[in-house]
Amino acid sequence: MQRELKPELLDSLPSDHPDALHNRRDLRLINRALGGHRWLARTLAQLLPPSKPVLEVGAGTGELGDLLAARGFATAGLDLWPKPAGWPSCRAWHRADLLTFDSYSSYPVIIGNLIFHQFTAGQLAALGEKLRRTTRVILACEPLRRRESQLLFAAIAPVFGANHVSLHDAHVSISAGFLGDELPQMLGLMQPDWDCRCHSTMLGTYRMVAQRI
Repeated sequence: MQRELKPELLDSLPSDHPDALHNRRDLRLINRALGGHRWLARTLAQLLPPSKPVLEVGAGTGELGDLLAARGFATAGLDLWPKPAGWPSCRAWHRADLLTFDSYSSYPVIIGNLIFHQFTAGQLAALGEKLRRTTRVILACEPLRRRESQLLFAAIAPVFGANHVSLHDAHVSISAGFLGDELPQMLGLMQPDWDCRCHSTMLGTYRMVAQRI
């Protein structure tokens, strides 16, 4: 499959729209099934002490930040959506566009779950230029770009009651996903300055660990 970006329906909905809320419910189930949150928390704990400031880009409704906070990581959130109702005041929430956000220097650790695939190669290159200035570690969980994943999701979506937004956006997201070392290359995380490891799972997740050497 060639990488292809198309608009996601969620991006056109207000944060409190019933279809958006249903989609967020579906995403929680998907994340639980794919194990992305657990992998991010486990990998972060293996790489760094909890004292390091962490920024989750595309933090959504905050579930991953809450999980990391429970593991001792003071995780801030960055998203176009408003701060979740349960987000504690002791943890920063930045309501901003990650492409124009100007405070990455405050966070040596960046994590993203199902967010980087939403951007073009050019946008990722511009983001990578920002991150490379001060970031030490970048972790990402993204869709693995393969036709089988689209067919699998279409088959199982009715089982857990996925709505039309989730059905559409999952198909689009997989088409915009990554293979091999595409993501670190697009972000400009090249040797000898960066050590990048990418792998995929049988369930269709693409995972990247990038560390500044």
